[in-house]
Amino acid sequence: KPTVVVVAAASAADAKFAQSVLISPGFRVYTADDVTGVELGGALKNVFAIAAGIIDGMGLGDNAKAALMTRGIAEMARFGVALGGRAETFSGLAGIGDLIVTCCSGHSRNRHVGEELGRGRKLAEILAAMGMVVAEGVKTAAGAQMLARRYGVETPIVNEIHAVLYESKDPRRALRDLMARPPRPERD
Repeated sequence: KPTVVVVAAASAADAKFAQSVLISPGFRVYTADDVTGVELGGALKNVFAIAAGIIDGMGLGDNAKAALMTRGIAEMARFGVALGGRAETFSGLAGIGDLIVTCCSGHSRNRHVGEELGRGRKLAEILAAMGMVVAEGVKTAAGAQMLARRYGVETPIVNEIHAVLYESKDPRRALRDLMARPPRPERD
């Protein structure tokens, strides 16, 4: 099946080398020099996929998931810029591209964890049933919240997912708290 990815390296020559080694007729490889942005996009999308799964598990529909994903990209970009990445990186494959597939795929382990949380199951029970399969977003949520606090980045979705995962917050309450945040401009 056709696949498209981005490979990032500080050196354009290194990125082009990786591209030349990996590219094939069914595997298209783009290059980037924003290593921080690409790494963060690849990690943070897993946290937002848990949130998307919760939406699916609660049966809240496509509009709610689209809103979550859109606000997730804004949150990822704020976070990425604060840590030295570039906002535009999150409009590409390591941001929007990775987020769409991870939030929408039936194969996403992180989305699966969220879906089960949205259905009312407890995290420990979900993870035990998964066995050795890893849902990276669970641990990433803890690291992301810690870094966001350290760098003073506003991450309301990450904060709520962290509360659901580590403070036993009910997902419905987390959703209500997100929806009750003070009104603001979309581009703020």
